[in-house]
Amino acid sequence: MDMKTRRDRTASDIITFVLFLFMVCSSHFLTGKGTDEKQPHRVPRIDGGIRIDGVMDEEVWSQALKLELNYEVNPGENIPPPVQTEVFIAHTNTALYIGFHAYDPDPSAIRARYTDRDKIVSDDWVSIRLDTFNDQRRAYTFYCNPLGIQADLVDIQGQSNDSWDTIWASAGRIVSQGYIVEMSIPFRSLRFQRKKGEQVWGFDLVRRYPRNLDHTIGFIPRDRNNSCYICQLEKMIGFAGARAGKNIEIFPSLSALFTREREGFIQGEWGKGDSQLDPGVTAQWSFTPNMMLSAAINPDFSHVEADVAQLDINTQFALYYPEKRPFFLEGASIFSTPLDAIYTRSLADPDWGIKLTGKQGPHAVGIYSVRDNLTNFVFPGSQTSTSTSMDMKSIGNVLRYRFDLGKRASTLGLLVTDREGKDYFNRLAGFDLYWKFTGRKSVNFQLLGSQTRYPLETARENTQPENSFTGTALDFAFMHSSRNIGYQFFYRQVGPGFRADLGYMPQVGFRRYIATFIAASWKNPGHWYTFLNVQPVVEYEEDHENHLTQKRFYFLSNYYGPLQSYCQLRGELGKKSFMGEVFDISQGKAYARVQPSGSLILTFSTSIGNQIDFVNRRQGRQFTLNPMVTYSTGRHFSMSLDHVYQRFNVDAGRLYTANVSNLTAIYQFNRRAFLRTILQYVHYDYNAGNYTFPIDPEFKHLFTQVLFSYKVNPQTVLFLGYSDDHYGYLQTPLTQTNRTFFLKIGYALVL
Repeated sequence: MDMKTRRDRTASDIITFVLFLFMVCSSHFLTGKGTDEKQPHRVPRIDGGIRIDGVMDEEVWSQALKLELNYEVNPGENIPPPVQTEVFIAHTNTALYIGFHAYDPDPSAIRARYTDRDKIVSDDWVSIRLDTFNDQRRAYTFYCNPLGIQADLVDIQGQSNDSWDTIWASAGRIVSQGYIVEMSIPFRSLRFQRKKGEQVWGFDLVRRYPRNLDHTIGFIPRDRNNSCYICQLEKMIGFAGARAGKNIEIFPSLSALFTREREGFIQGEWGKGDSQLDPGVTAQWSFTPNMMLSAAINPDFSHVEADVAQLDINTQFALYYPEKRPFFLEGASIFSTPLDAIYTRSLADPDWGIKLTGKQGPHAVGIYSVRDNLTNFVFPGSQTSTSTSMDMKSIGNVLRYRFDLGKRASTLGLLVTDREGKDYFNRLAGFDLYWKFTGRKSVNFQLLGSQTRYPLETARENTQPENSFTGTALDFAFMHSSRNIGYQFFYRQVGPGFRADLGYMPQVGFRRYIATFIAASWKNPGHWYTFLNVQPVVEYEEDHENHLTQKRFYFLSNYYGPLQSYCQLRGELGKKSFMGEVFDISQGKAYARVQPSGSLILTFSTSIGNQIDFVNRRQGRQFTLNPMVTYSTGRHFSMSLDHVYQRFNVDAGRLYTANVSNLTAIYQFNRRAFLRTILQYVHYDYNAGNYTFPIDPEFKHLFTQVLFSYKVNPQTVLFLGYSDDHYGYLQTPLTQTNRTFFLKIGYALVL
C-alpha cells in the first residue's frame, strides 16, 4: 500500500468515526437533561474564630449546621452504618470550618499513624468533598486521620489527582468515645464561583472505618447504577461575602547540592566535586477566586522522593514515571485527555516557567510555557520505541481549553501544544468530547494532528524523516456501566507520523479494537465476598500496513472479601507480531492483597507464560514473582519491601534472571518531621551464551538515599539528604560511583 493510499484510508477512518460519533450523540444533545436540583442545607456564618486543636469546645460550634452520616455505601449498599458519625459545618468570610465526632465502640482498634501528608490511605479517616462550582465536574476532597494528618485531592470527571496540595489547617485527637477532627479550609485555598451573594456548592461527607472489612460511610446514599459520583452530591448554601484574601502566594526556595563522581565511571579516581547553589522563587496570584497565575524564575522543579526502581529488561516501549514536581501538579487534572498528549516528565531540566489555570462559568483553561535546558526525545514505532537526549534548549507551550456541555458532566475540549528548539519543532492540535448520556452511558472521543521536524543529524541517527512530517491520532470509547452489568468498546488509531513530544505516546502506526463485557455481584457485610465480577475482553491490533500486530482474548475476575482482601485472576491467549514474525502469547496472572491488621499489609502477584524475547526476536517463556510487605509498629515507624523476581527461558535454556528490590523505612517523629531511608537494588544475571550479540554476564546497581524532612505545610519545608549510586559487573564488585549531599529550604508567604 503506497503512502497516498494509507493517508486516504486514515482520513476516511477518521471521517467515519466523527460521523458515527455525531449520529450517536446528536439525539441526546438537545434532549439530555440534568439531575433534579436538591434542597440545599444552609451553612451558617459565624463571627468568632475557632481554634483548630481537636477539642471542639468553642461555643460557636453550637451554631453550626449539624449532620449525621447515616449510610454505609461500601461494601454495604446504603445500609445503616456500623458506627455513628456527627459532623458540624460553619463558615466565616475567610474560611470553611468542619468538625467531626467519629464515635467508636473500641477506640483501641482505631488505625492511625503519624505520617507524611497524603499517606493516610490505610488509616481511619474522615473527609469532606466540595463541588465549589456546583457543575458536577470537579470536586476538592480534604481528608484527616484521627491524629489530624492531612490528605487532599482534586477530582475532575472521575479522574482523581492526589498529588494536588494546598494549605489548610487540621487537628485530631483520639478520645474515650472515638476521635474528633477539626478542619479549617481557607477560601484562598479553593477555586469557587465568581458570584455576589450566596452560593450553592455540592458536597458529601465520608468516613473510612477499616476493620475486618473496609467500611465506607457517607452522608448521601449512592446509586451504583450512576457512574458519576459527583452528580449525586448533596447541596449546601451560604458563603455570602466569602473572600480569598489578597490572593498572592510567594514561595522562595534555596537548593544546595554537592556532588562527587568518579572519573571514568567505576575504574576512575574521585573527582574534585561540584557544588551548586540555586535560589529561586515561584509566585501565584489568584486574580479571581477561580483563576490562578503562576510564574517561576530559576525554580526548584526537583523532587526529593526517588522514583521506584522498575524492571527495565526486555521491555518493548519506554517506561512511564509519575510526576512529582509541584509546579506541574498545580491544576494538572485539566490537562488530562484520553490520549496521553501531556506528560510533564518529558520536560527534564526547566529553568523557568509560567502557568495559568482556572475556570470561569462553563469555561476551564490551562496554559503553561516552560524553557527546558535538556531536550528529551522518544522515537515511537508500532512495535518498539527508542530515545535520546540532546544538550539543546527548547521551549514547551501547552494550551488546554474545556467547555461544559449540559448538566451531566459532559465537556468539549481543545488542546494545542508546541515544542521548539534549534532546527526542531513538534506542534500538535486537536479536540476532545466527553458526553454522558445518562448515569450509565458515556462516550469519550479525541482527535489530534501533529507536525514535526527533527534536527537533521538527530533524524538520521534515529531513522526518522529528514524533512517535516505529519500524523493523526484518534481515540474513541463507548462505555455502559451499571450496578451489575457493563459493556465497553474502545478504538484507537495512531498514524505512523504522529508525534506528541510533550506527551507519553511511545507507540504509533497502529489501529486497536477492544470490546469487553462485565458481570458483577455485590453483597452486604457477612457474606464470603462483598464484590465479585467476571470480565471477558477481546482485543485486536494491526499496523497501518494492515498486518496483524496483536490479537488476544483474556478473562478477568475480581474479588473483595474479609480481612480487606482483594484478588484478581487473569488468563490470556493470543498472538503477537514482532519484527515480521508471529509469536504465541499465553499467560496466567494472579494478584492478591490482604490486610490482616492495621499494621500489616501483604501483597503478592505472579505471572507465567509465553512471551517474546524482544532483544533477540524469538519465542520465550517468562516467570515473574512480585511479593510486597508493608509493616508499621506503633504510631511512628513504618517500612515496606517490594521485590520483583523474573526468569526468562528460551529453547536453548535460561536467558536471564532479574531481581529488583525497593526498601523504604520511615520514622515519623511527629506530624511535621520524618527520617526516611530508601534502598534500591538491581541485579541482572545474563546467560551470555544464549544471546545473539555480546553482553556482559552481570549487572548490579545499588541506590541509597537518606532524607530528613520538616514540613510545616506543602510549601514551607526543609529537606536535608544524602544519596549515592553503586555499580558492578561480572569482574567488578559493587563500587560507589557518586555521592550527593543536598539541602532544600522552601517558604510559603501567603498575602
